[in-house]
Amino acid sequence: MLTVLGFAMIATFLVLIMMKRMSPIAALVLIPALFCVAVGQGAQLGDYVIDGVGKLAPTAAMLMFAIVYFGVMIDVGLFDPIVRSILRFCKADPVRVVVGTAVLAAIVSLDGDGSTTFMITVSAMYPLYKRLGMSLVVLTGVAATANGVMNTLPWGGPTARAATALKLDAGDIFVPMIPALAVGLLFVIALAYVLGRRERKRIGYLTLDQALAPETDGETVLVGAGGAAGAAGNDRAEGGRAARSGASGSVAGGAPEETSGTPGFQGLDPDRATLRPRLYWFNAGLTVALLTAMILELMPIPVLFLLGAALALTVNFPRPAEQKERLAAHADNVLNVAGMVFAAAVFTGVLTGTGMVKHMADWLVGAIPEAMGPHMALVTGVLSLPLTYFMSNDGFYFGVLPVLAEAGAAHGVSPLEIARASLVGQALHMSSPLVPAVYVLVGMAKVEFGDHTRFTVKWAALASLVVLAAAVLFGIV
Repeated sequence: MLTVLGFAMIATFLVLIMMKRMSPIAALVLIPALFCVAVGQGAQLGDYVIDGVGKLAPTAAMLMFAIVYFGVMIDVGLFDPIVRSILRFCKADPVRVVVGTAVLAAIVSLDGDGSTTFMITVSAMYPLYKRLGMSLVVLTGVAATANGVMNTLPWGGPTARAATALKLDAGDIFVPMIPALAVGLLFVIALAYVLGRRERKRIGYLTLDQALAPETDGETVLVGAGGAAGAAGNDRAEGGRAARSGASGSVAGGAPEETSGTPGFQGLDPDRATLRPRLYWFNAGLTVALLTAMILELMPIPVLFLLGAALALTVNFPRPAEQKERLAAHADNVLNVAGMVFAAAVFTGVLTGTGMVKHMADWLVGAIPEAMGPHMALVTGVLSLPLTYFMSNDGFYFGVLPVLAEAGAAHGVSPLEIARASLVGQALHMSSPLVPAVYVLVGMAKVEFGDHTRFTVKWAALASLVVLAAAVLFGIV
């Protein structure tokens, strides 16, 4: 009974948010509360929620102060050189823009923290997507999938959990998986290329020279790949009005900026009052030190971001009024993300407290045919997709993985193979509604979570299967 209700609760949640019948926060709170009552455990709802909140409170604190810290770093101009480099590479070609998104997300993912990756990636790429009229779900989908593949780094979480749960060395799990993960990353870049081609076909191709051509009266003409300003009947260049080449010229966010008389895309306002060019190397050094401390686990991540945010605010904006202004500027993101995390605590608290997760996992493991025993590594890889999507990593790696490893051991399958196979679902996991970082991604990109889910799940699942196929082909699992 609990198994059926558990799957029904998850399905109800996903259907309602994808159909936009409820907001994610409302769905995360009300649906599990309703199902908790349905299983006859309504009296324990408060305990389950408090338990869930207690477990996710450090994550909420980390996200709150991480948003403040990286928001301040964006304000003061730390990432402006990255933005300029990406814009030079991307020009105004949608293919380059989407591929650049995948590469940037993969590189930034080396710090092992999804929230950091999404904040930097969206801050760099969002203005360009808006300017070119590109689909923002492409931005969130590619960033989440690239980060999911890279989330398997030993300091990213899943590998360490698998090693701990099965009492193995993290290096023995991760290092042999590198070729398969590299194939997965190449697939994400290829996917980005395909999606970019689709966007180019939809909105057209613009070069920087063509995209922003100053008119005789000082205004701007937007022209498409052919160089013609506007479609037939819409040419108004001689009248001084901005002309657009059909859909290809659509630019969200207003007229393009010009700097020093030279047209060009500006991802971030180069003249904003919050810039602190004299403190650039201090801010860069502080960020490197913070990320290094995270990787070395010198302190809990929430404490590191708390200290980092306080120091960044104090040094860059020494006046209390300025600090208050910066905090207010990022308050929306902080509130939205923290609200999502605590709402997710209700969902996970009920899912775990009522025993639904355990019954669902036991049912799935029990449903594996005896004949599949010798192939338990492959089975684990396939199961890691839905299980890490519908469960937290802690629930999967500490609750389900030991059971799968035990079943595999009975058929002579090494725990190392089981552990490696368990990593392949991470590309899909990073878009799970139970991953707090995904709310940072969709919130900053101003994308509805349901839209992101509909677009991303199929591609992320395919990326996970590519990693699994490569691992089997290379004899890793």
